[in-house]
Amino acid sequence: LLDVPLALTLGAPLPAFSLPALLLALAARRRRRVRDLAAADAAAPGTGAGAAPAVAGVLVGRTEPASGVVSLRLAAADGSALPSWEPGAHVDLHLPSGRVRQYSLHGDAADRSGYEVSVLHDPAGRGGSAEVHALPVGARVGIGLPRNRFPLVDAPAYLFVAGGIGITALLPMIEAVAAAGAPWRLVHRGRARSGMAFADDLEARHPDRVRVLPGDTTPRPDLPALLRSVPAGGAVYCCGPPGLLDAVAAAMLTACPQGELHVERFAAPAPVHGRDTAFRVVLPRAGTVVDVPAGRSMLASLRGALPGTPASCETGVCGSCVMRVLAGRPDHRDDVLLGAERDRVDVVYPCVSRSHDPLLVLDA
Repeated sequence: LLDVPLALTLGAPLPAFSLPALLLALAARRRRRVRDLAAADAAAPGTGAGAAPAVAGVLVGRTEPASGVVSLRLAAADGSALPSWEPGAHVDLHLPSGRVRQYSLHGDAADRSGYEVSVLHDPAGRGGSAEVHALPVGARVGIGLPRNRFPLVDAPAYLFVAGGIGITALLPMIEAVAAAGAPWRLVHRGRARSGMAFADDLEARHPDRVRVLPGDTTPRPDLPALLRSVPAGGAVYCCGPPGLLDAVAAAMLTACPQGELHVERFAAPAPVHGRDTAFRVVLPRAGTVVDVPAGRSMLASLRGALPGTPASCETGVCGSCVMRVLAGRPDHRDDVLLGAERDRVDVVYPCVSRSHDPLLVLDA
């Protein structure tokens, strides 16, 4: 409030005095906040992935398991063992162009000599899949730490529903539950058999548990019937395009109230938010203030002041653009934070999120 009379008297632009005072106050409290956030990061490693690759990697092998799909084997450039991972995990792949993309890990989780990922070429995408498909053996890439927002839970039985390339996230889960002797079934849906990676192998090894349903030759699966057969406490895992995930989620309400649904999305669902308003972002370490207009994302606005700001999906799904908040209330519009996490005021995902307050202060 002191800004108005002082600015009018001295002819200084707004905000003339409250912003410097705010920055001094933030500097005084930053050490405690950084200590608290470091402790939180230690409890949840990898939440800040995307800022820099954890491992200098090299492409040591590539195959084409289906039309339009390439599978890569990645190893550490120095030959060292890669970090361990569990079913459901994914990694950031830092491409030679500077692009960062996320892919699900599959293959033998006990084999730390390399990682395996598979990528569908998306001609309408932002260039990441095209670059991956053009990588030759020997290409150098950066590999992020494995992160798992899609963990395999203990359950009396499992139903896996895969759509297209979504099968990659489910492959290590299937191997784990099969090895444990747990009851499971897989429904694998795709546009055409030729483009359904790993379908032949899965069907050959588990003929009584796997149903491969190409869209060009078979009708859509009866999801309610499938879900009604899930026993009490059973886990339903689904990964694929939004239409499939939405259909399974809708059918769960009436056909499978006894089960628990776990999904991983390729892209965020259609947003349902209020009207965008402009706000300002203070960057104490950069020593600048960034205006975020109503029609522009926070991430896009920040890139002028922070050109190295990491991001992968840019749809609020992957979490790679996470930034720490020092003051202000984030308007969380991502699909990373769930449930009570959406009340957090210490982090924000600027690719899609905004601010409830006119001023948001980030640790940058």
